[in-house]
Amino acid sequence: MKKLTFILLLTLFLPRIHAQQTHDPLKKNESLNIATQVIPDKADRNNNFYDNEETYILPLNDLVVEGEVENPGKVDFSKLTKHSVIVKEALLVNDTGNRFVGAYRYDGYSLFDILNNRILKKKNVAEFKPIIDVFIVIENKKGEKVTLSWGEIYYPNFLHNSIIATEVMRIVPSKTKDLWQLPVESKLIVGNDLISERNISAPVKITVISYPRNYKVNRDISPLVSDKVQVFSGEEQIDSFSSMPSQFQKETLHTIFYGKGRGIHSTQPFSGIYIKSYLETKFPVTAKQLRNGLVVFAGIDGYRSVYTYSEIINRSDQEEILLVPCPEETDGGKFRIFPSCDFFSDRAVKALSEIRFVYFSFFRAP
Repeated sequence: MKKLTFILLLTLFLPRIHAQQTHDPLKKNESLNIATQVIPDKADRNNNFYDNEETYILPLNDLVVEGEVENPGKVDFSKLTKHSVIVKEALLVNDTGNRFVGAYRYDGYSLFDILNNRILKKKNVAEFKPIIDVFIVIENKKGEKVTLSWGEIYYPNFLHNSIIATEVMRIVPSKTKDLWQLPVESKLIVGNDLISERNISAPVKITVISYPRNYKVNRDISPLVSDKVQVFSGEEQIDSFSSMPSQFQKETLHTIFYGKGRGIHSTQPFSGIYIKSYLETKFPVTAKQLRNGLVVFAGIDGYRSVYTYSEIINRSDQEEILLVPCPEETDGGKFRIFPSCDFFSDRAVKALSEIRFVYFSFFRAP
């Protein structure tokens, strides 16, 4: 009788013991010296293509936020939710070609959440209150730096697409079984980038900066029209135009044009040229420009918005930015900028008078 009771108890507990062993959340991978989460769906039991392989833990460094915020300091990741981003990574080769790195699912903490409770304290708020001239510089423990605009983080149609990754999974082709090389440190992932030059490893610092150039703000200009657009590289004027550059194909993008403050503006399409087509002729793509280039669009009234060179030139989602001719308009002519990548219309500059390309190192960060 005792023997029978023992067998029954063993039968009851063995499945539970086995389940605990199988579902152990961490298993050491000695070859990578990092931990891996278990239970990949290698049998394709569901329709998710992005859970079929093992997920590897990437060691996370302390991260601090500095610059133009009222509450700088260390990021408390324990209060943040993780997000997933799927990317196909490639890097430039001698600024002339691309080298495919691999396809991955990254899990981690979004820049949206990391910066969400950092209260902006813009140096130029008395002159220009809108937040559309703010950008951030992210630095890793090697001293490498990349820039992202505030608009890339808080204005896009799809949020949480830029993350500090703490986990990675290969997206393995079912036929070739290619095993892409895995990173071994936490990593900045900018999900909308076609070429992954901004995906630097082991980020440790974020600095928040408002674009420091002074523009005279005059909201009483009437009619609000700029007959000419001047183009600068730093302080050097390199071009100007008073009619649409004719060598580029005309494009039409349909939109719901909606502002953060005034709400709906229109549901009419915008027609023009992709501004990247023009900018590439003046500022050819390099790794340095993808990492650190900024493009500032300014209206004749002093209204301006900051974009990164990468978010204009280097998109993987084809949500382009248009240079729009509007020669007949007396409220915002003769040219406008329309960002189809943004949910809000706030970075759309009318009466465009200046396009300026700079590196963030052009001026001193706080």
